[in-house]
Amino acid sequence: MKGTLELHQVQCPALAGNALGDPVERPCAVYLPPGYAGSQARYPVVVFLHAFLGSAVSWLSVSPFSPTVPERLDHLIAEAGLPPCIGVFPDGWTALGGSQWANSVATGRYRDAVVKDVLGWLEARFRTVPRREARAVVGRSSGGYGGWQLVRHHPDVFGHLAAHSGDAYFEYCFLPDFPKASGALLKAGGVEAWWQGFVARTRATKMAGEDHAVVNALAMAAAFSPKAGEPLGIELPFELETGALRPAVWERWLSEDPVRFVAQQPAPFVALSTLFIDCGTRDEFGLRWGARMLERTLARAGAAVTHEEYEDGHMGTSYRFEASLRLLLPRLARG
Repeated sequence: MKGTLELHQVQCPALAGNALGDPVERPCAVYLPPGYAGSQARYPVVVFLHAFLGSAVSWLSVSPFSPTVPERLDHLIAEAGLPPCIGVFPDGWTALGGSQWANSVATGRYRDAVVKDVLGWLEARFRTVPRREARAVVGRSSGGYGGWQLVRHHPDVFGHLAAHSGDAYFEYCFLPDFPKASGALLKAGGVEAWWQGFVARTRATKMAGEDHAVVNALAMAAAFSPKAGEPLGIELPFELETGALRPAVWERWLSEDPVRFVAQQPAPFVALSTLFIDCGTRDEFGLRWGARMLERTLARAGAAVTHEEYEDGHMGTSYRFEASLRLLLPRLARG
């Protein structure tokens, strides 16, 4: 690597007192481009949001034969000649496996942790260009979803967005898990009983394949339908006894679906200087269709959106960050 990759610990006051008791001090990786230390130049910032069950340090995990995302970013800048940037990789892990980068009473204020705590720390410590035109947010899966939410709520902070296989059109990406989750929770005797058994089992051995549907449903409920006083502080969108949808709770989820909120309020996304969406044609969670819906909605609203599809599934597609970075790095404001 020609640039420098640093791992820091960042205090996130936004997470103080979170209901899960997760740490307030979080790991945060920072990529500095070649020449940073020997110059006085200021650099634009790309914020990378990890997927569900990921963390800040998971960006550093080596896969056989494949570069990490920081290594891909370094190659694009040091070898391919793209304009340099600072890359920041915050941590959105929770005891439930992920935060969806949302502000929730069930998990903590993770959106605020990124925008206020991590970016505030980064801009105080490193030479950044502190303007929305010089900031991009990119992510994959739940990280791609988080990008939609960050731009939605903070259009004054980010001028560029890339959503790789982001959660969208909840009927396809979440509904199929509900029967599986309902059966497992019913068999265990409820949310708390299943969760206690899961924690004990994974500490003793490992997470099983059939656990993912349940963990995913619980974590998404923590983001989309928190409710104080309920087990894990969440309200499920389905009944355990029958598996039937609970319409009022499900509507809370749908209000947080990018397909819905982008259509209702497209202005923050139309104003972006770069808007990149992609998904694999064989995505196992049906996210291809949500991406297509978003592209159509945004194009009709007048957004300059780039939409790509590629022959692959959902997992192991971090190589796709190169496609969005090639597009947005030259568009980031400088100076």
